[in-house]
Amino acid sequence: MLDIKFVRENKELVKENIKKKFQDEKLPLVDEVILLDEKMRKLKLNGDNLRKERNSISDEIGVLFREKKIDEANAKKDKVKEINEKLASIENEEQELSVKLREKMLVIPQIIDKSVPIGKDDSENVEIERFGEPVVPPYEIPYHSDICDNLCGLDKESAGRTSGNGFYYLMGDIARLHSAMISYARDFMIDKGFTYCVPPFMIHSDVVTGVMSFSEMENMMYKIEGEDLYLIGTSEHSMIGRFKGQIVKESDLPITLTSYSPCFRKEVGAHGIEERGLYRVHQFEKQEMVVLCKEEDAMDWYNKMWSYTVEFFRSLDVPVRTLECCSGDLADLKVKSCDVEAWSPRQQKYFEVGSCSTLGDAQARRLGIKAKGENGNYLLSTLNNTVVASPRGLIAVIENNYQEDGSILIPKVLQPYMGGKEKIEKSVK
Repeated sequence: MLDIKFVRENKELVKENIKKKFQDEKLPLVDEVILLDEKMRKLKLNGDNLRKERNSISDEIGVLFREKKIDEANAKKDKVKEINEKLASIENEEQELSVKLREKMLVIPQIIDKSVPIGKDDSENVEIERFGEPVVPPYEIPYHSDICDNLCGLDKESAGRTSGNGFYYLMGDIARLHSAMISYARDFMIDKGFTYCVPPFMIHSDVVTGVMSFSEMENMMYKIEGEDLYLIGTSEHSMIGRFKGQIVKESDLPITLTSYSPCFRKEVGAHGIEERGLYRVHQFEKQEMVVLCKEEDAMDWYNKMWSYTVEFFRSLDVPVRTLECCSGDLADLKVKSCDVEAWSPRQQKYFEVGSCSTLGDAQARRLGIKAKGENGNYLLSTLNNTVVASPRGLIAVIENNYQEDGSILIPKVLQPYMGGKEKIEKSVK
């Protein structure tokens, strides 16, 4: 959410930013919020003047009572009552306008970074760099769910009976490989100096609206019926929410956290749920990284964070590339974002396994997250990035380590988490 003062003083810049995001339907909002703000400031001025008048009359009433001028004093008291009624009306109107202003301000997108490429949607994202040589083996690589089935590692049929489409059972060594990746990701980030955290998996609605846009909320979040609670779509939601309304010490910055959680997503929209495989599902697990820092340090942390994900996947012998997200592919709260994509030797193309974003002070402004500095309090910048989300990360490891005999080589860094096992192969009964 932008500062209304910034919108007022930079109206054309805000409108141009909306155009860059191809959201022209939001252009009228800029003039609407400026008009609402003007009305609120006039009401506040009127209210302040009335309060000054009331205070002055109250002083006069005291003098009149001391001078035994009772009738004059009572007449002044009637005037005070009239002022109080006007103030009550002004305060009610101010409250109504404040709600309307906030609702509209929440929909106006954050100002994107100058380096963000302009494009309508993810088809216009720009490749930045490749890491590792993509390899296509001389033998066919089956679909990942078929590989898992053959190794007795996946049961979607039973999950369909218990939970419906978009859910799954991971079994045996495939399930163990999945857990090994998450555990390794935890230790990988701890070694980078991040503090490990397991957050709440449900959050209140005011935290939801503080960390994401309404469109994201509608398409992603599951609500708990009859309660003000939502299942998190990523641990970033509750991790940032942890600091809601807080003023942190500047000496504690930057705050660097890595969090584990299950994630729950409705996945409403064009992509939909994948019937057969594990690429787009309702439930998955993720190791996340979250940073709160000063505005001037945000871009340095952004570059560090996506590079950690690249390093993580390269340690698993998975080739990856980074894509700069274009303006039309950025959620409204994001200043800049890039995706990390893993190589799929089966499809002979890359697919998304993680996303890194810097959100400026958007989340901090919505949630009231500040730091206390020498010159007063200021809003913090927030950033988030995927270390690994499984089963997407699991698919990347399976495909890139699949052998012609149907087995899967276990990357060396994961072997300690699997009791020293070097290979997953079908058990012989």
